[in-house]
Amino acid sequence: MAFQMSVSLRNARADTIETHVGASAVIKMRTGAVPANCAAADAGTVLATITLPANWMENAANGIKTLLGTWEDLSADSAGTVGHFRLYAADGTTCHGQGTVTATAGGGDMTVDNVVFAAGQKFSITGFTITEGNA
Repeated sequence: MAFQMSVSLRNARADTIETHVGASAVIKMRTGAVPANCAAADAGTVLATITLPANWMENAANGIKTLLGTWEDLSADSAGTVGHFRLYAADGTTCHGQGTVTATAGGGDMTVDNVVFAAGQKFSITGFTITEGNA
């Protein structure tokens, strides 16, 4: 049998992610494949940069944490097809997370309303969830 954690411990672990990354985190939407890890250099072209609100995730429930409020950019920086995102501290340079991006219901780590951006286009992040394992 694998090690199992209580729901309260899973919630605490999930909530710690937002606390560690900090208030007003930054998400950069980028072209191309996800780098090997967060320590690797940024890859792809930045299509959009979003500064999240101070409290950017719901409190964890059942080991699951979801985006809080509306995450959108009123004017994308560049044209291109988004392939991945990176989650940074408020400084916009310290990477704490990354993953794939697909259209809504496309199965990516993050979903958006449209993966093909035009410069100046408004877009919304429609889904982002962090799930703690070991239930």
